[in-house]
Amino acid sequence: MEILIKIAQLLLSLSILVVFHELGHFTFAKIFKTRVEKFYLFFNPWFSLFKTKWGETEYGIGWLPLGGYVKISGMIDESMDKEQLEKPAEPWEFRSKPSWQRLLIMIGGVLVNIILAFAIYAMMLSVWGREYLPTENVKFGITVDSLGIELGLRNGDKIISVGNKPVKEFSRIIPELILNDPKTIQIERDGQIVEINITKEQEKKIIKYQKPFFEFRFKFIVGGFPKNSTAQKAGLMINDKIVGINDSTVQFFDEFKSLLSNYKNQEITLNVIRNGNKQNIIVPVSNEGLIGFGPIIDTENNLELKKEKYSFFSAIPAGINMGYNAVGDQLKQLKLIPAHYDSLGGFIAIGNIFPAEWDWQRFWALTAMLSIMLGVLNLLPIPALDGGHVLFLLYEIISGRKPSDKFLEYAQIVGMVLLFSLLIYANGNDIIKLFQ
Repeated sequence: MEILIKIAQLLLSLSILVVFHELGHFTFAKIFKTRVEKFYLFFNPWFSLFKTKWGETEYGIGWLPLGGYVKISGMIDESMDKEQLEKPAEPWEFRSKPSWQRLLIMIGGVLVNIILAFAIYAMMLSVWGREYLPTENVKFGITVDSLGIELGLRNGDKIISVGNKPVKEFSRIIPELILNDPKTIQIERDGQIVEINITKEQEKKIIKYQKPFFEFRFKFIVGGFPKNSTAQKAGLMINDKIVGINDSTVQFFDEFKSLLSNYKNQEITLNVIRNGNKQNIIVPVSNEGLIGFGPIIDTENNLELKKEKYSFFSAIPAGINMGYNAVGDQLKQLKLIPAHYDSLGGFIAIGNIFPAEWDWQRFWALTAMLSIMLGVLNLLPIPALDGGHVLFLLYEIISGRKPSDKFLEYAQIVGMVLLFSLLIYANGNDIIKLFQ
């Protein structure tokens, strides 16, 4: 069921993005009285799931969910319709229009994707507001894994700044490390300010890492139990506060996990506070070092989140600002592709970013992010992408010379080969990772 929910969210998100992207091309084409022969959600080689003719345009849904397209008369595109191009140009064809009009038609899809993301962010802020954990509110510091330890971080460190620049939101620390190439992290450790230097090799490891290498440290209580939990059978209850194991005291969950791992296949005495009273519970530990419960943050020592509410009108500039920052992040990520192409992912990787339960707030946040990603990637100067067409049109505007139809035809073929190769490679990476 979880997989089906992820697939449903991915298909719905892609459908929204594709329709709006192609609507951008379609709208500018109509403004400049250019004929649009087809408007399709998804590709339709050999057959369509649905199609209907309205006016001069055929609207339809294809069966291959790899994108969508509008077929504009007189334009060399993925349809490779050369017969029309061998005839004299008609006034309603793309090739008959002035270069500036053709340029606007081509960037229309990207423009609408960016506007859509801004609108989604504004809608989200208006409906749900914004909630985040300020870095300064991570009062117990961080807990780190093996990569964090390799970098020189330790459990309990408090991150002060990255590259000597304070980071307002705790969740932005890792993106700052990846995108802005800082050389240092400033931390507070045992009341002293310590500077951690980041080498080029460590920077590469951070980029390739598939999960956060640190999290905020927290005091905890028992939040729930899996099926056949030994801890529950032994008498542990929800909302119990574990304060020690045998004769050792614990405050934080990372301390508890570390200490518990020393007692694999043994019995331990859990020191628990329940309703203000101390109790001892004897629990067997599995060979994996687990007793079977899920922790939640102790509300008495909760990390203080910051909540921001927006009216309909105040959400608009705030949403545009969020979108602007997201565009900047996407542009910075482009520089990482050549050096880290082996980390590229396809549809499985994209689908996995959606939650296993349907969450509209998370869905719209991811859709806005993907809309910006689609817009930015489409501007890459690769033939067959919008950016390739834009590149040739800019050359025409600057030089006054239009590339020949034969050149554009060959460029389109090369671009399609590159795109399909990239698509196969990225999705191949996904499949390989499934077996690793």
